Parts: sequence; C-alpha cells; structure tokens
Amino acid sequence: ASSRAAVFAHAEDVRRDFGTAHFVVNNAGVSVVGTVAHLSIEEIEWQLAINLWGPIYGTKAFLPMMLAQREGCIVNISSVFGLVGFPLQSAYNISKFGVRGLTECLWSELEGTGVRAVCVHPGGIRTSIEKSARRAQAAGDEEAAFEGMADRMLVTPPEKCAADILAGVERGRKRILTGNLSTTLYWLARLLPNAYPAVIRALAK
Repeated sequence: ASSRAAVFAHAEDVRRDFGTAHFVVNNAGVSVVGTVAHLSIEEIEWQLAINLWGPIYGTKAFLPMMLAQREGCIVNISSVFGLVGFPLQSAYNISKFGVRGLTECLWSELEGTGVRAVCVHPGGIRTSIEKSARRAQAAGDEEAAFEGMADRMLVTPPEKCAADILAGVERGRKRILTGNLSTTLYWLARLLPNAYPAVIRALAK
C-alpha cells in the first residue's frame, strides 16, 4: 500500500481483467507505539507511508474509473483513533485523522457524481496489528505499558467488524462505527471535544 507504483499498477490490472471497479476498500494498516517525543521522523514517515498514503493512492488510482461510470464506492478504514487523540499512538493518530479528513472531503466533492465515500472507525478489533506493531526505538516505560492495555482493548472479532462494514455500506452510511469502544469514543469526542483527554488518560491506565 505504501508503493504508489504498485497500487496504480493494480488498478490497471483490475481495469484490464474486469473492465472497472465498483468497490474499493483501503484497509492496509500498521502501528508504531511511541510518544511524539520518542518517535523519530523516520518512524513517523513509515507509519504515514502505509496508513495515510496507502488510502490516498488507492483513492486516486480507482476514482477516475468510478467517476467515468458515475457509480462506485470507496471505503476508507480510519479508526477510533481518527476520532480522538490517544497517548502513545501519535503517528497512528496523524494517519487516521488524515484518512478521516480525506474521506469527509470526498463527501462534498463527490456529491451528485454517483460515487460514494465511506469512513469506517473500528474500535478494538482483534486483528494481528498489535503483533506486528513496532515500538519507538527511543521508547521508555510508557510504551511498554501500552502494549498490555492494547491487548485488553482488542476484543471484537474481525468477522463482526467486516459484517458491520458491509451492512453499513449497503444501507448507504457515510460513517460506520464498529468494534469495542467505537460508539463511546465517537460521542466522547463530540460531547467533550476539549475535555476528553482526561477521560482517555483514565481509560489508558
């Protein structure tokens, strides 16, 4: 997903083999655990290359054919960490807030084109992302503690998440919340936009 050439080549393969695309799900994601102070620029760049540039490439590669046929749906996977800033997930937050911004901008830009954009905010889904997560090289005790907390939060089966996404797309939803704490964090950000960090710190303990 971080290779622009590979994503655009895949889009051309789809066009050649199937004629067009009707649904695109930009789902690639990784995580690096670390505070802003502990993360290196290179670690942040690695995170953004996959989590943010991947959906940008996927959108740009497939959007032209969808606009040409005046039909299609781009599903971008953000996160609950695209709704709230979460300690020790700074690079991940940047990427997922970026995916949210991209998708919400498309809501307006695609109006009347026949093409839809959907933003998904999964909560604690039990995928393998925590096993493949990196830890900042300059990490301290804070980062080590986060890993145990992540294991407690990642409880929703991925099958449930996938079913919620498909159901939401079928119903025409623009935003889909799914997984552990997703609804809680959504409303927390909306109702306490300036005060929610105190609640987040309590959850993170």
